[in-house]
Amino acid sequence: MTVADRAPVPPSVRRWAIIALALGGFGIGTTEFVAMGLLPNIAGTLGISEPTAGHVISAYALGVVVGAPLIAALTARVPRRTLLIGLMVAFTVGNLVTVLAPSYGLLMAARFVAGLPHGAYFGVAALVAAHLAGPRDRAKAVGKVMLGLSVANVAGVPMATWLGESLGWRSAFALVVVIGLATIVALMRSLPPLADMRVTNPMTELGALARPQVWFTLLIGVVGFGGMFAYYTYLNSALTTVAGVPVSLVPVAMMLFGLGMVSGNIVGGILADRSVPFGILAGLIATSVSLALFALTLQNAWAAMILSYAIGLSGASTIPALQTRLMDVADDAQTLAAALNHSALNIANATGAWLGGLVIAAGHGYRAPSMMGAGLAVAGIAVLGLALFTGRRRGPRPQSMVGGVATVLDR
Repeated sequence: MTVADRAPVPPSVRRWAIIALALGGFGIGTTEFVAMGLLPNIAGTLGISEPTAGHVISAYALGVVVGAPLIAALTARVPRRTLLIGLMVAFTVGNLVTVLAPSYGLLMAARFVAGLPHGAYFGVAALVAAHLAGPRDRAKAVGKVMLGLSVANVAGVPMATWLGESLGWRSAFALVVVIGLATIVALMRSLPPLADMRVTNPMTELGALARPQVWFTLLIGVVGFGGMFAYYTYLNSALTTVAGVPVSLVPVAMMLFGLGMVSGNIVGGILADRSVPFGILAGLIATSVSLALFALTLQNAWAAMILSYAIGLSGASTIPALQTRLMDVADDAQTLAAALNHSALNIANATGAWLGGLVIAAGHGYRAPSMMGAGLAVAGIAVLGLALFTGRRRGPRPQSMVGGVATVLDR
């Protein structure tokens, strides 16, 4: 019996459990992005250059990429409730060491440790949310858990950045420690025992890596989502140098982008509960169109601001569907597959920023990252098509009509 086949738990239990899970996502999202705005402060305190200070961001991302598959496989036998609490304890300890780190070397190690639980936490949290919600509302539940990450961009990161600017960069990570402690308490109080959630073993989880559809889905995330990061990395420069937006209004555009991500998680969950492939397809089409429009209308400041919201919405709307598809195609290796989604998204982050920098360095200007991002989203659609084609060749699947288009539901 899969998670999707289980009966929903009482609404009050599900509501508070999902809020607790989303609170953890809020803390993770805050710590992931706040360092970007505090690099000059970190560099000044530790007596290093700003580019060198930027390596703390890479250390966190490396922790995510390494930790997601490693923890998911090694903790396969651990009960899900215990695992989630343990992951949040490790996350909180990593951020506490960040606050206390007296040297650059220890800070790098602390950021790596803080990143290790990231992917595994979101992967297990998504499985738990789907289990609690039942088959009809599982993608919406996954989307609500991911809301914590989106809300972090709207509220958590600005709040922590303000603290870091006012009281020193360590205070920003002290806030994350407080959020982590609050999440631990919330998980202990609100999560049911989850005794009926089946645990596996490391070899079973590693079996996900032998499934082509898992790799196809991860590649959709790396390619299709990379375009949004190419846009976001150079948003500040695009708005100020091409659109003529005052520097003081750039945070407004970033907040609109964050609000779009909040909306996207909700919309994406609704679409994915109707059809997972359709949810991915709709999100990638909307991402491609909105990124292309941003590049073409960038000289109009109002259009650029509005499209920042649209890009956030369309990009985030693919996340619940991608997460749900990974759980579907992994069969009995769901924990590893769900965790790998966040490794893929961090690779998309790094790849999108790198490719965006390449087209700028080639002399194509600050419109180019968004236009290239539109192309990456189209490439993601091509990967989705290939995944569905190869999946259908393995045998007929149940189908559902969404908007008059037959779509494969489970693979």
